[in-house]
This record gives sequence, structure tokens and C-alpha cells, in this order.
Amino acid sequence: MKRLVIAPDSFKGCMTAMEAAQAIETGCRSVMGDIWSYDKVPMADGGEGSTQSLHDALNGVWKTADVTGPLGQTVRAVYSLAFGGTTAVIEMAAASGLDLLTPDTLDPLKATTYGTGEMIRDALDQGVSRIILGIGGSATNDGGAGLLQALGVQLLDNHGAPIERGGAALQNLAHIDLTEMDSRLSDVTIEVACDVTNPLLGETGATAVYGAQKGVTEETFPILEQALTQYHQVIQRDLQKDVANIPGAGAAGGLGAGLLACLPVTLRSGVDIVLGVTNFKHHALNADLVITGEGRIDGQTAFGKTPVGVAQAAKKYHKPVIAVAGSIGTGYEAVFEQGIDAVYSLSSGPNTLEVALAEGPASLQRWAENMARFYQIAHT
Repeated sequence: MKRLVIAPDSFKGCMTAMEAAQAIETGCRSVMGDIWSYDKVPMADGGEGSTQSLHDALNGVWKTADVTGPLGQTVRAVYSLAFGGTTAVIEMAAASGLDLLTPDTLDPLKATTYGTGEMIRDALDQGVSRIILGIGGSATNDGGAGLLQALGVQLLDNHGAPIERGGAALQNLAHIDLTEMDSRLSDVTIEVACDVTNPLLGETGATAVYGAQKGVTEETFPILEQALTQYHQVIQRDLQKDVANIPGAGAAGGLGAGLLACLPVTLRSGVDIVLGVTNFKHHALNADLVITGEGRIDGQTAFGKTPVGVAQAAKKYHKPVIAVAGSIGTGYEAVFEQGIDAVYSLSSGPNTLEVALAEGPASLQRWAENMARFYQIAHT
């Protein structure tokens, strides 16, 4: 019996990773029936949608928590508990993400990661021993200060009073006190899915590179850059840590720096974390063919995106890998040097985005059917 491993990421706006995997299985099964076994392993790279993918892959249990949104509003955030409740899978975007605001309400001077800290605290209340934290899609530029405040870290001004929340408030930071930080954190493993390598400050730092999408303007840029500079100076003095230039320190508006400075965390590639948690190497070891994919494959896919992560893991066992995407962009050929053997697009001609998204699952199923027919011919 041939074994097909189906390991796609989500097709954003169209299908979750599991829905994509199911569509591929349905198409293949219509041709191959039970001659093949079908091993579905939903994938992600740590960005938005990663919690859903890992929840599906690990048969997790959903948890909800009412937490503080980026501008102080109450939001109902969802995260997943897996492995019998010992592991929490959290996306900061659920509490502190861009999607919780509109273009008119973006305010990086005041936006806070406090709600993400509340999600971590809620997970600690559940008794978890491991937290997987995805930090993509943030609306914040506060260096993770809000998250730390929610976990008991004291961020104080010159008068010994707590500073306000938000990125601009870091200008007033004079002292960091960890003595009241939640003691349960010392007994928890925290893995941070981080796929950017930006430093905290400077031309390639958090504010300069990612600030515009969060509402940073020419007028507010120097305020926030100076605030993060002050933040790091206090971290250096009070905690004796120099985190500004560690790759990933600038992720999520400097959240990477705050986590590295104060919490027992490791920053890792998101897809590497997902591959490890799902024990993908076991699936790949016994595969005859691996199919992966995501909404778009282009030149950027070669830089640590899900299809390439899956392919590199499969190639350790010399397995053939096919990738399928909703669309293919400039430079996609770079993935052939990263372990992908063939790339296919679901696009069948000119169409509106709305129609393409609506027809996505059916298109993916038809593609899988045709792929299975070709595979059958090639191996007759």
C-alpha cells in the first residue's frame, strides 16, 4: 500500500490547513481508493492560522479567555490545549493583532500586548508545562511591555510608579523589576514561533520595517524608536542582558526583545516548531509521496515558509515532494533548490478573487484527482 502524506499550510481566506488536506485526500481517493493510505498533517509557519493548524493536527481542545485588546477593548481570544492539556498553543494576534483594529483605529503609540500576557496567564491557570507562542500579525510596537506587565513584571518610571501601556510610554521607563513576575513561568517551556530576524532598533528594526502597517508615521516614528531605545537601555542596566541585536528581537513590534530579556524562551522558526510538535519526521519516514502547499508560492517561499520546511524535512528521507498553491508568483522556481520537486497552481484562468476563493476547495480537489491520475500512469 502506498502512503501519501498530505501536509499543507492554510490557503488564507479560503481553507484551513486541515480543510486543504481533506480536499486533497478526497481528490486522490476518488482515483486511488484504498490502494493508498492518507496521512493528513496540517502545517503552519507560526503566522496567523498556526493555532488552528496545530489544533487540528494534535486534536486539541479550544479554550477561550476574555482579555485586553490592543487598544484596551475586551476581546474574546481563543487558544488550543493539546497533549492532554499540557501544551498551550497561542497566537498573539488573537489578543493583540492587526485584525482586531481597522485602518482608522490603528494607534502604535498606545497599542499594547497586555492581552497576550493575559492569554499566557490563563494557560498557566490550566496547568500547562509548555507554551507555543506565535507572534505574527501584531498591531503593537511596545516591545512586549504589556505582555510582561500582565505577567507581573514591574515597569516603573522615575517616581517608582508603573508606566502606562503602549509603545510611547516606554519613553518614561526607568526601572524593570522582575521580583513579582509570575513564578509559574520558571516551570514552563516557552517556544516562540518567530520567522523574522530583524533586530530591535535601527534601519532594519521593529519600527522602521514593520511600523507603517501598524500606523507609524513620519511624526510618530522617532517617538517609538526612542522609546524602544530607552527600553533596551534599561534592560541592559537592570537585567544585564543585551538583546537588541539577537535575530528576532524586532519581531512583533519588539516583542521578541521583551521575551528574550525577561522570560525563559527560545525563538525558533515557526515551521520547525510545527514540524517537531507534529512529529513530522515519523510521517515522512514512511511516505511514498508528500504533498504540501499554501495560498501562494513565490520567491519568498524559499525563505522558511511552510512548503519549503516540509520539503526539507521530507528530503532527509529522500521522499518526492509536490507543492500546490492557489497562485504562483515571480521567483517561485527558487523552491526547486529547497527540496520541492514540482509546483502546481490551482488557477485555471482569469477570475475574480471572490470566485477563486469560493471555488478553492473544489479546485484543490480536482487538482488532486488529476495529480493522482498522473501518478498512477507514471508508476504503471
